[in-house]
Amino acid sequence: MKKILAVVMMVSAAGAMAAPDMDKYAKSCQVCHANGAANAPITGDAAAWEPRMAKGMDVLVQSVNTGLNAMPPKGMCFDCTDDDYKALIEYMAKPAQ
Repeated sequence: MKKILAVVMMVSAAGAMAAPDMDKYAKSCQVCHANGAANAPITGDAAAWEPRMAKGMDVLVQSVNTGLNAMPPKGMCFDCTDDDYKALIEYMAKPAQ
């Protein structure tokens, strides 16, 4: 029973850590990804994100860190960690509900 409880708690904690910081999204990502400025893929447009996600999360995080096309390095989120970027990318790539 203790092992099951431990597994459930670990899975719950992992899910909680993957939640995006919506303040960071609003302060940095949203500027371009809410409306497609500078050809940024729009948040919730799964089709636009699909080829990007196919590159793999490590490649996407590297692109954010170094900048890509019109996106400046760090995506203007200078206090974001790689885990923050991963959560934000997953949020933006998720199909709109």
